Amino acid sequence: MTTIVSQASPNDRQQFIQKTYLHLAAAVALFVGLEVILFVTPAADAIISLIFSLPFSWLVVLGGFMLLGWLARTLASRTSSIQTQYIGLGLYVVGEAIIFVPLLYIAVHFTSPEVLPSAAILTGLLFAGLTTIAFTTKADFSFLGGILTMVGFVALGMIICSVIFGFKLGIFFSFAMIVFASAAILYDTSNVIHHYTTDQYVAAALELFASVALLFWYVLRILIQLNSRN
Repeated sequence: MTTIVSQASPNDRQQFIQKTYLHLAAAVALFVGLEVILFVTPAADAIISLIFSLPFSWLVVLGGFMLLGWLARTLASRTSSIQTQYIGLGLYVVGEAIIFVPLLYIAVHFTSPEVLPSAAILTGLLFAGLTTIAFTTKADFSFLGGILTMVGFVALGMIICSVIFGFKLGIFFSFAMIVFASAAILYDTSNVIHHYTTDQYVAAALELFASVALLFWYVLRILIQLNSRN
């Protein structure tokens, strides 16, 4: 029988939290491993060539990624099969690895060497700080759910319009998205503490990974934009 984490015994709650963050760490490690493989083989160049050869390429990528994200989340959160949940998490990590290729390519080849590790360190520090806030205050941030959904649709609309009409989303948009991703991490961590059931650690890890990846994307974008001015 499944139990909501907040109502579980201290031992079960601790095990759930440990499993969630171990799976998050494994997802991050898999993401890094996939990126290394893509960049030491011709795969990265092939992905970039394919993306930019398509009409409205970023809309195609965005649409495909949204579909993949929906499928992965469905598999991870709406089934009792742990194998299916792992498939969902794996699909999402692979999708993120592919969509990150162009941004990482720019960071590696067109900026200074410290940009990429700096983005990773800043993302890690932000995530650690937000996680500490959620666990020390033990506040329920579930009220952020509706706000995040609304703001997410607005941000998505702006991204789509920027692709169609050719205007650039500047550095202030990236800062706004960092705030959005930070709120998402608080929301996800709050759900880990209060609202998931004890058998949903894979789904919880997927949601946390998605928010961390979003945070990393915009931290890296900002550092690339600042570096390009030098």
